[in-house]
Amino acid sequence: MSIISSEPEPITPDAPVALSRPLLTQQWLDLTFVHWAVDPAAVAGLLPDGTVPDTVDGVTFVGLVAFRMHKVGWLRLPGVPYFGSFPETNVRLYSVDAHGRRGVVFRSMDASRLLPVVMGRLAFRLPYVWSRMSVRTGEDTVGYTSARRVPGPRGAYSRLVVRPGERITEPTGLEHFLTARWGMHNPFFGDAGFLPNDHPRWPLHRATLVECEENLIESAGLPTPAGEPVSVLYSPGVPVRLGRPIPPPRG
Repeated sequence: MSIISSEPEPITPDAPVALSRPLLTQQWLDLTFVHWAVDPAAVAGLLPDGTVPDTVDGVTFVGLVAFRMHKVGWLRLPGVPYFGSFPETNVRLYSVDAHGRRGVVFRSMDASRLLPVVMGRLAFRLPYVWSRMSVRTGEDTVGYTSARRVPGPRGAYSRLVVRPGERITEPTGLEHFLTARWGMHNPFFGDAGFLPNDHPRWPLHRATLVECEENLIESAGLPTPAGEPVSVLYSPGVPVRLGRPIPPPRG
């Protein structure tokens, strides 16, 4: 069991450190964040060594985040329009490490382009899977579909439809907690390495969940969500820069 000695860093709506030499650039567009509360004990064993669940008032959260990845680019090269642009849907948890760095842990990352899936798995050891996906914008709704191909499990799917509302002028503490995450924890080096990111402050809208059918969360080894989500948010998106993975502390 991981023991965290440092106090978690404060939650800030802006990135605490600007990345002067990004490893990757990309845009995250038409995002929907759907979150359910979960007992930290139910997810602690699913986090990388060196991290524990990040919590609010004794609970943590599982997130289903659907969006369009757009023009992924390496270093300062222009983003790739076809292979670097695709729908993606993630199942994620919330983590904090021994340095107090708050982040997310991805349990699954469905994407519709095979090449980025292979590169994400091989280069970053991320749980990317190849899926048949779509993002469709209607008159006042945004819909996302996903059906798992490989490596499975076959039959894993999601269908989300949301209706974005008015823009949020001042997000709540929970809304900042769920969206202002400036890195990911992943076993890049065996233990929990940290890959930082930065981007402009989220433009957020509260949203109505019109439809939600999915088993991606259960397929990712998590308890099936019970009851209504505690938060449904929409964002038109932001440009994002990702840094190089930082090794975990030694000794």
